[in-house]
Amino acid sequence: MHTAPDPRLAALASRDPQANFFYGVLTTGIYCRPSCGAKRPRPENIAFFATTAAAEFAGYRPCKRCRPDQVRPHTRLIAAACLTIKTADSPPGLTELAAAAGLSPFHFHRVFKAATGVTPKAYAAAHRATRLRATLQTADTITQAAYDSGYNASGRFYADAPAALGMTPKTYRAGGAGEHIRFATGACSLGAILIAASATGLCAISLGDEPAPLTAALHARFPAAQITEDSNLAESLARTIAFIDKPGAALDLPLDIRGTAFQRRVWQALQAIPPGHTASYAQIAQSIGAPAAARAVAGACAANPLAVAIPCHRALRADGALAGYRWGLPRKRRLLDAESTDG
Repeated sequence: MHTAPDPRLAALASRDPQANFFYGVLTTGIYCRPSCGAKRPRPENIAFFATTAAAEFAGYRPCKRCRPDQVRPHTRLIAAACLTIKTADSPPGLTELAAAAGLSPFHFHRVFKAATGVTPKAYAAAHRATRLRATLQTADTITQAAYDSGYNASGRFYADAPAALGMTPKTYRAGGAGEHIRFATGACSLGAILIAASATGLCAISLGDEPAPLTAALHARFPAAQITEDSNLAESLARTIAFIDKPGAALDLPLDIRGTAFQRRVWQALQAIPPGHTASYAQIAQSIGAPAAARAVAGACAANPLAVAIPCHRALRADGALAGYRWGLPRKRRLLDAESTDG
């Protein structure tokens, strides 16, 4: 297996003022901002932290030169922008948000993404989807729910709704009733396997010791849907099993990926890691423009509903050790070993 260099080292070398993490120096017990003008320590003497609290909990003292424990003005600006997005009747534009923050649109976009992990547009879309899910349950009509959620045109609403809800507004309003989920189970080199498909594509690939718990978990995930076992999924099941046994091949099957805007960004980054390679949670956070969100990246990996298709097993701790895996650490190790051998 090959592990990519930690991008945070490059941020330290360039003293990137936009890097959103902190580093501690083992030999001095002091932690700094990446932009600090102090002499750079040797890589083996550096410890990275997502927050000042984490650095101080580990016993490090704040640097008196860069004062990392002092709140940056951008923190308040981004918090104000998030509040503006949440309370606006319709999503405010980038120019409007940047002007309120007193920054250029380019600088505001970069600062916002570093602080939240998503762009202002994606943040607004995620909030609007949250509002939509709530209003669909309380509004008198679907049209009223659309307007209450900030949509000014029904065409845009119906275009966005399936991605935001994972189903049509009508189906969601009925509590998911009417959605048809088909599934099939089998055995693979990792134990029992279940795949499930919606009308869009595979919405679940689960691994376990026995099929019954996997089926029960599927029913719990889609409590109001019609769920049936379908022998017509035999070919898709066989292709998924073959993909597990030979990870260098492509899993050429349509996927129905349902998640928040941040989760989808993490999952896309995972899919970009080739077989035989790994990346740390911090590196993945860096790759999606959210260097301080390593813990949130780990959470998105844990929420991944599509084993192997979204290869969360390729995500490791910063020290290269295996971390939690939804389907068990032994399976994670076997997948990584198989990919390393295959590569």
